[in-house]
Amino acid sequence: MIRKILCSLGAMAALGLAAPAAAQGCPAKTLDDISTSWTNALATGTPYRMNLGEWVDYKENFKVASLGEFFSKERKVDWQLALKDTQACRVLVETVILDPERPLVFATQMDNGFFGTGPFHNLVTDAGDWQFDAAKTLEHVSKEDWGMIPEGQRNTRAELQAIANAYLDHLKDRSVAVSWAPQCARLDGSVYVEGADCTAGLPENVAAIDRNFIIDETLGAVGVFARLGEDKVPSSQLLRIEDGKIRYVHTLASCATAGCTIK
Repeated sequence: MIRKILCSLGAMAALGLAAPAAAQGCPAKTLDDISTSWTNALATGTPYRMNLGEWVDYKENFKVASLGEFFSKERKVDWQLALKDTQACRVLVETVILDPERPLVFATQMDNGFFGTGPFHNLVTDAGDWQFDAAKTLEHVSKEDWGMIPEGQRNTRAELQAIANAYLDHLKDRSVAVSWAPQCARLDGSVYVEGADCTAGLPENVAAIDRNFIIDETLGAVGVFARLGEDKVPSSQLLRIEDGKIRYVHTLASCATAGCTIK
């Protein structure tokens, strides 16, 4: 039967609700296969490179959308990073594409469900979105080190989530302490802040609600989808944590109107 690239509007439609298989965990190889198939699908312009069930739950910028429409053409991936959450059986892939027709920077959460890959949550940014410039983003991320952290030096899953939560809480409440690495870097869209102090230009009095986590202890990485500020702007935060301190933060935000601010 031809798979239907349609959107399920059932109980799994709520943002962040994982597939039932997720609670059981899964091997890293399974998640490697999902991230590889996603990359291959982008390169070939068809979602059929992935192991899809008959019904596909796909959301783009927190709204029900069409997976088939997202794969409208072949795309060359210029940079990519994959987080594998073996406990939740989920993957997050952050991608930069410098297609002259439509440059993109996006973060994609994918689950390994009973009937195939899904649901999908895709946070897509392009021209007009918050501080968007794909070429500058690529320039900055290409010089970062997201390599595997030696096993004896890794923070626990609980520690990583607590540090990520503290960062997000700090956006609303400056009294919440955040531990920055001695040399840190923060990427807001395409704007890069680095050095001994990564707080310059950090949004203030901004609540981060509806948080949806993917955690990879091997990379010291936490990916969080959340709604930011009074406009509840769809966003992705990706943090690299080394020895309990934040080394990198990437933030993507999708604007309802071009050139939005986060407040």
